[in-house]
Amino acid sequence: MAKKILFINQEIAPYVPDSEMSILGKMLPQLIQESGYEIRTFMPKWGTINERRGQLHEVIRLSGMNLIIDDTDHPLIIKVASIPTSRIQVYFIDNDDYFMKRQMSENEAGQEYPDNGERAVFFARGVLETVKKLRWTPDIILCQGWMGAVVPLYIKTAYKDEPSFANTKVITSLFEKQIKGDFSNNFKRAVEYREAKSDLLKNYKDVFDFLELGKLAIDYSDGIVEATKKVNAKLINYAKEKKCPILSYPGAEDYAKAYQEFFEQITNE
Repeated sequence: MAKKILFINQEIAPYVPDSEMSILGKMLPQLIQESGYEIRTFMPKWGTINERRGQLHEVIRLSGMNLIIDDTDHPLIIKVASIPTSRIQVYFIDNDDYFMKRQMSENEAGQEYPDNGERAVFFARGVLETVKKLRWTPDIILCQGWMGAVVPLYIKTAYKDEPSFANTKVITSLFEKQIKGDFSNNFKRAVEYREAKSDLLKNYKDVFDFLELGKLAIDYSDGIVEATKKVNAKLINYAKEKKCPILSYPGAEDYAKAYQEFFEQITNE
């Protein structure tokens, strides 16, 4: 039976400008699907995405849930589109407050959004709740970018008894530093959900930044990928200290085979 891979991507071309991350976000799911795996792909519906040009439409049966984050209700909107060149279907996580009129990590003036931590929490929970609704059981979740960094924690705590995720392994892809500043100081409260108690975060700094978020992802991941040549050395060393399996940078060509072998390694451990 074909293994199922869930790609939780921060960036996918052509919906956002080309970058190492967005091109990998587009090409890797396509190559993995062509290799015989079953896949699903998610990304945030950044406010810069042109819905008409991208032919996004809302999936009513998946939308409508409210996610409570730091005691505030936030409606979850799910949209879907297909990448024209590959027909890969992409699910988009949307919300009026966190995404609809906003860019990625920074506003038009180049200032990072103070609630970026909450946005990452909403995105993580939005993806996992939607996968549950799809009645889909991934063998592997691959998280790409800081927006997916809370997913490993949730899979190992809040969602560990959910049938969709009981046997799921989580891999985190590391990239260059993507956020420069700190999250607002309510991040530990915002993360709280079911067994994902803020007590679990007591050994991390009170205010999260890129490094702290990366450590959180590594601590709850079953494997780590050096997704680009330039990856934060402190995070790679941290993963090595934790004896976490690592896929070294597989290069920009023929990387799909390296990922497949790593997927098989992680599912067999």
